[in-house]
Amino acid sequence: MTPELLRELLTLVRSGELDVDAALERLRTFPYEIMEDATLDHHRALRQGFPEVIMGEGKEAGQISRIIEHMAANGANVLVTRVAPEKARQVLLDYPAMEHNPKSRTLTLVHREISINGRGTILVISAGTSDIPVAEEALVTARMMGNHTEHLYDVGVAGLHRLLSQHHKILEASVLVVVAGMEGALPSVVGGLVARPVIAVPTSVGYGTSLNGLAALLGMLNSCAAGVTVVNIDNGFGAGYAASLINRL
Repeated sequence: MTPELLRELLTLVRSGELDVDAALERLRTFPYEIMEDATLDHHRALRQGFPEVIMGEGKEAGQISRIIEHMAANGANVLVTRVAPEKARQVLLDYPAMEHNPKSRTLTLVHREISINGRGTILVISAGTSDIPVAEEALVTARMMGNHTEHLYDVGVAGLHRLLSQHHKILEASVLVVVAGMEGALPSVVGGLVARPVIAVPTSVGYGTSLNGLAALLGMLNSCAAGVTVVNIDNGFGAGYAASLINRL
């Protein structure tokens, strides 16, 4: 149940176009709905401004499809993260209208127009091409939450001129999400260039002593640039969500 849907429902009751019993029936699963293997939080859009997100990792394709069915029936746009390719293909058989982004490993279903509620642009920057999947997860999340987004990919510190040549984009952004593996230095560089919130995302990209992203995580947590905050390793979704809350009107 989104704020827009609830407002429409109350307006119909006030105008007499919908009686109270019919309105109660529509609210039957409000604020949550118990399914066989999931409990859907239909109230989350009212509390936090965005519906519950389905994490595809660890779920069977059939479970994902059932959850999508119940969320869509309640008027919510749907975002599914961490969906493996084969699992995505199975879900798309049930919901061919969904959009699959193989880079971000997401599925999205938009049946109600996404209202832009961000006050500016969220810029997602990746240090390397190998970091793009996590960056794309942040980008898709921010777009689904109603933001204008842009991206800069493969502009890491090994060739810093690539980043500096896009200085105008960096300065125009309201919030920046910076995704990097290896030693994780890029967020510190970006944080030293802007007077904007910078959300750093360490990735598990790197050789042995990167320790699956731990080196990048610790590097970002120890950033000397003020205003840099850090999410968990490979958590593009969390970064896109946090950036959206910061950017919200």
